[in-house]
Amino acid sequence: MNNYGPLRLDHVARIYKQGGRDLVVFRDISFALAQGEIVGLVGQSGAGKSSLLHIAGLLETPTAGEVFIDGEAVSRLPERRRTEQRRRALGFVYQAHHLLPEFTAEENVAMPRRIAGVSRSEAIREARRLLGLVGLSERLTHRPAQLSGGEQQRVAIARALANSPRVLLADEPTGNLDPGTADAVFDMLIELVRREGLSALIATHNYELTRKMDRVLLLDQGALAEKVAA
Repeated sequence: MNNYGPLRLDHVARIYKQGGRDLVVFRDISFALAQGEIVGLVGQSGAGKSSLLHIAGLLETPTAGEVFIDGEAVSRLPERRRTEQRRRALGFVYQAHHLLPEFTAEENVAMPRRIAGVSRSEAIREARRLLGLVGLSERLTHRPAQLSGGEQQRVAIARALANSPRVLLADEPTGNLDPGTADAVFDMLIELVRREGLSALIATHNYELTRKMDRVLLLDQGALAEKVAA
């Protein structure tokens, strides 16, 4: 068992080449998520929050540094192994729900488990459990177009947890919702993460939401710092 929790970034950098010059998004970023810890990631638009989440989620390779999941260096594994790590250990929630419109709520949530090789009956059983936890037991057979925006995002959150990940990564998960709906969905997200015993890294522009997290990291001008509560 490692001493860093399920996710650690060690001296990570993201630098692009642009017109023969280096465009530094961030450099020398290091932090770790403790087991069961919910961490907020804040910063201005364009600060690199999404890029940092993509690197943490093995969707992008850092220019320098390393990502560790459960103590194993994973950012430069072959793509097949990276995909396996994503399926095993990571769940993703985006600002847009990205549900498949032709499938029902329970089918959308079951999809990750089906891709992982689980039987349809078992995948549907777990999908129904998760949809029950997000308050959608009466919407199992509804397609996305038949659901409200808040309900669609609840389905997306349930889908992110379908493979029992160790870490949830969320990028502005309530950014497309009206304030009242956003608060309700976010409260549900926090409650569900704590109930399932996950760690979470949540990027948000909404500083009010960060009050519900264990700590907050500020990404500013390419550097990461602990944000002190006001």
